[in-house]
Amino acid sequence: MQTRNARMGLVLFAVYLVLYGGFVLINTFSPESMEATPIAGINVAILYGFGLIIAAFIMALLYGVLCDSNDEPGSSTEDDQ
Repeated sequence: MQTRNARMGLVLFAVYLVLYGGFVLINTFSPESMEATPIAGINVAILYGFGLIIAAFIMALLYGVLCDSNDEPGSSTEDDQ
């Protein structure tokens, strides 16, 4: 179970790394594109940054659901009588 949880964590980390790497690369090689204001006058840098925060939160919730400790063999949430 720990191996599966660790693997899931690494996969989610890799996904976030790609998202964050895209943010850094765009800022590095095309900073003028981050100045565009596609939605309500808010620039792409702010939108992408908030998107990263939301993505991290969603991935944390996903990890918590997928790696729930109740899935372990022998664990029970019901009272044994």
